[in-house]
Amino acid sequence: MKLSFSPYPGAHERQLIRRANNPLFPRDKQHVLQVEINLAQRHDADEALAFQEDFRALVQRAIDLSPQEDSEVILKLKEDLDQGYERCCGLAGDTEQLKSALKKLLGIVMQAVWRGAADDVAAHSNLREEEIARETHFQLLEQPLIADLIRPGSLIEADELVPTLLSESEAAVTAALGIFDTNQLAEICEEGRNLLQSLDKSSECEIAFSRLALLERHLQQL
Repeated sequence: MKLSFSPYPGAHERQLIRRANNPLFPRDKQHVLQVEINLAQRHDADEALAFQEDFRALVQRAIDLSPQEDSEVILKLKEDLDQGYERCCGLAGDTEQLKSALKKLLGIVMQAVWRGAADDVAAHSNLREEEIARETHFQLLEQPLIADLIRPGSLIEADELVPTLLSESEAAVTAALGIFDTNQLAEICEEGRNLLQSLDKSSECEIAFSRLALLERHLQQL
């Protein structure tokens, strides 16, 4: 029976999509049932619903900011908005409007942070660096893999990390390179080589060999 997946899957369903009939994964995880997909979709729907409630609370906190708001309150809201954006990027459904709204809220909060910095040149420099780093991070989060890897309690289990990386698009793997340190990347490459040596170099594994080569090139540059 053909499996039925969502057009905009969330984190639980995405990992099942990666695993389904994928020879890179352990054999017991390649066989995905529709009932598992249905359950994953319900989990993802619950997460999306919970986020909507938290999002409304973030909006209210931004609305309630006063011109003379305490800096700790502003900085805590900024931190929660950053984390909210990361969380939003991993949700099921079309999240473009939510992400746009979160960026607007962050813009409002950052205006307050800039006002608090007054004429402090060092603070201005730090804020510019922070905004550049945030923009870069948000661009990486356009790849759902990044949201799945950094979410608390990642759904990608230890024995699924390498098969997942070797199955992803070049853009997604490139985005993920900065998540791992040198030792972690070396272990990933070694495990990837061992995995692919145990498989036939068939057409369905061509992508995996290409992704491993990408990881190894990056490791050599570190």
